[in-house]
Amino acid sequence: MLESLGSLTGSPWIYAVVAGSVLLDVFVPVLPSGVLVITTATAAAAGSGAATGHVPHDVPDILVLTVCAATASVLGDLVAFRLAWRGGARLDRAISRSRRLTTAQERLGAALSRGGALVVIARFAPAGRSVVSLGAGAAHRRVREFLPWSALGGLTWATYSVALGYFGAHWLGATWLGTAVSVGALFGAGAGAAFLMRRQPA
Repeated sequence: MLESLGSLTGSPWIYAVVAGSVLLDVFVPVLPSGVLVITTATAAAAGSGAATGHVPHDVPDILVLTVCAATASVLGDLVAFRLAWRGGARLDRAISRSRRLTTAQERLGAALSRGGALVVIARFAPAGRSVVSLGAGAAHRRVREFLPWSALGGLTWATYSVALGYFGAHWLGATWLGTAVSVGALFGAGAGAAFLMRRQPA
């Protein structure tokens, strides 16, 4: 996996690839943006001295990678939010035809009125980010209600993902095993987040 990234991790283009993947996965939740962030962080650890003992200058910067992933996450949320806001009656009718989406929208509205922690939790759940961003826009929630929680969720998710890749390589080595354990921890967090979302009272 690390070899497949090859020279890409040694060029600034890796940030653009990460940003594009994170931004777009709000619309295509199957994109493995979290796996890409973890793999890039693992490559950074492998080349920065965490796993090899030397410090070259052609590896991704961990801080820049975290900021890049978090910023792309928030921008993607806002794009989905605005599109759903402008979706009008068509989107409202689509939501009303689905009991699951209607319930999710009601829960989201209640969560935002109580502080919006659900937005942060949903960032880790599979497709949770999409449901929350589109649901908040379709419900015409105010941006100032949604944006701070989206930013907190994006930063929390990015920090967690980067930390998994970086410290996984530091502790287990930059091998398939270290990467697999880190990805497993990310999926575990996603499963826990999905469980918490289902337990939210309507």
